[in-house]
Amino acid sequence: MNDIINSTDSQIPDIANQTQPVLQPAHHPQYRDRLFKAIFGRDTEQSKKWRLELYNALNGSHYTDPDALRLNTIENVIYITMKNDVSFLIDSQMNLYEQQSTYNPNMPLRGLMYFSQLYQMFISQKEKDVHSSKIVKIPNPKFIVFYNGTQNFPDRLKLRLSDAFEKSDKSGDFEWTAEMININPGHNETLQKICEPLYNYTSYVSRISDNKKKGLTAKEAVDEAVDWAIKENLFDGFFKLQKEEILAMSLTEYDEESIHRAWYNDGLEDGIEQGIEKNKIENARKFFENGVSIGLIAKSLDMSEQKVKEIVKDVIVV
Repeated sequence: MNDIINSTDSQIPDIANQTQPVLQPAHHPQYRDRLFKAIFGRDTEQSKKWRLELYNALNGSHYTDPDALRLNTIENVIYITMKNDVSFLIDSQMNLYEQQSTYNPNMPLRGLMYFSQLYQMFISQKEKDVHSSKIVKIPNPKFIVFYNGTQNFPDRLKLRLSDAFEKSDKSGDFEWTAEMININPGHNETLQKICEPLYNYTSYVSRISDNKKKGLTAKEAVDEAVDWAIKENLFDGFFKLQKEEILAMSLTEYDEESIHRAWYNDGLEDGIEQGIEKNKIENARKFFENGVSIGLIAKSLDMSEQKVKEIVKDVIVV
């Protein structure tokens, strides 16, 4: 391993009186973490181990030192509204992992905004000068979105910033990407087989969904899933030790998802129905450009195959 980026508190400059966001290496108590971050994004020995396993599984690497992954998650960038992501540095690579239960085509833009803050802090910590006549070297970015929502997406989908440009631009001169990885049961099974922590996380979330389908209330669904996870000893007893916190996190996440579903189904916001239809059309064109089949697009976006064909008839696949 070469050029692994390490940091101690003494290396981080005092910016308490500045307006820039602060990189927090440890768990921040001001708000409740989401479960994905509680598992993969904390500065505990267990979380370091699981984070390393996830990184190795995604990259086909074999790192053995959990401390090689240095957390640099931004905890207080409110305007970006990233949902308690996991960000870390390793071997000249800046990684951002985000879990989403609702599909969001704006992830590349949000990632770009987030990474700009990370790079700003990195340059400040390294005391680099972007006005210098010498090029400032920065870690390579990698943005992964783990999706476990109800829509049927392919195993992997590349989301591109250029899809949001008002005028089409295929030059690639100004591009930013987010790779969406579907971690629902039946998807990316090889990845989940070699990464037990990810498999355990997916199994627990799926258990809650299955319980809801059986007619259980949100609390009953979460209670049963937590008890099951404890019995199965998922995450080496983590669920037993953190039972009350996990119950609270899971119920909070479910409430947030329910609100989004209510907005989607009932059209409570002004013009939401028109907005949904427009997004479906844009998503259909984007999926087709990325090689997704007509049939899968129709299933994912709840459209007829004929309508999808009409939408993408003039799309040029590059």
